[in-house]
Amino acid sequence: MKKSFSFIVKILFLSFLFFLLPEKNASAYMIKYKEDWYKLYHVHYQQYPDDCIENIYWLEKALQADFCNPLYARAKITNEKEWEKYRYIFQMHINLKLIEQHVRLGRTFDKKVAYFYDAPWKDEYLRNIEKCLSFYKAGLDYWREAQLWAEKANVKEFNFLFITELQNWEDERERIKSGELDWGKMLEREIKRVEGVKNDFLAMESKSY
Repeated sequence: MKKSFSFIVKILFLSFLFFLLPEKNASAYMIKYKEDWYKLYHVHYQQYPDDCIENIYWLEKALQADFCNPLYARAKITNEKEWEKYRYIFQMHINLKLIEQHVRLGRTFDKKVAYFYDAPWKDEYLRNIEKCLSFYKAGLDYWREAQLWAEKANVKEFNFLFITELQNWEDERERIKSGELDWGKMLEREIKRVEGVKNDFLAMESKSY
């Protein structure tokens, strides 16, 4: 409850700051483009569920927003082919970040093992397990999207075109292509494991110990 309240406070605080900005300066800080929303995404050293929820919000907004003019892109763009590939790996990268945030959230509610002495809290654990599964399954949806964008960025015409200023994004693309980065395999394994724990709880008699 306290953490949820802190997230609401963050949003209200941001809204308050925008409200205080003079009208002529407000337009300079208007968050409109994909790149603007992405700048709000950040990972804390110690990340709590509210931080993940906040990041998911910014990243979802980034997915939905338009790209800014190539002049203001996150890398130097000199031609239309670079601009095309930039857009593909940007979309891929955002989906990968969304997977990471959903996995972090899922782990918050993950129950590795159903011990017999957990029986008194069986219903609560089952509720948490459902939340965990929903986050992991959402991660699978984002993985399919990331794969589609990576595939677009891996076509033959881009074989010798690299956006060096976004080397980590290019590395992600290459790792997806080679199979080294495979969130799908990991998430499917985790979902299967959590469903097994869920079944253990469902088979458990409610007792007090």
